[in-house]
Amino acid sequence: MNIYVGNLPYKITDTDMRELFAAYGEVSSVSMVKDKMTGQSKGFGFVEMPDAAEASAAIQGLNEKPVQGRNIKVNEAKPREDRPRTGGGGRSGGGGFGGGSRDGGGFGGGRSSGGDRGGFGGGSRDGGGSRGGDRGGFGGGSRDGGGFRKREF
Repeated sequence: MNIYVGNLPYKITDTDMRELFAAYGEVSSVSMVKDKMTGQSKGFGFVEMPDAAEASAAIQGLNEKPVQGRNIKVNEAKPREDRPRTGGGGRSGGGGFGGGSRDGGGFGGGRSSGGDRGGFGGGSRDGGGSRGGDRGGFGGGSRDGGGFRKREF
């Protein structure tokens, strides 16, 4: 059984985790989730225990137990859901912030709220929409403009 362990102290090691769960039975693997850039623990991990009864006993015995000053959360891991890896508003409306197609744009917008070339909330290609033009920017301009609006006083 795969077990999720959360609210872990950042200093805990794989060995510490293995010893903690070994008191309840055989541990086949331990994986601590770490930040890719810094290598620092993200405060959660997974423990694999082959025997379901031992895993259930570990969940019952360790959930909310203080470990190095923090009450850890222990429960059965849920299977990962397949999530699309898109940024901003997703691929359906195009994109600006997070990429997209030539006719999408803005912060996850499509033609009505986004810009032809992206930006943060640009307008439509034909100049429509109150937030800007086809070159995007942060809120606008006209078809041939973009960026911040100039105001003359």
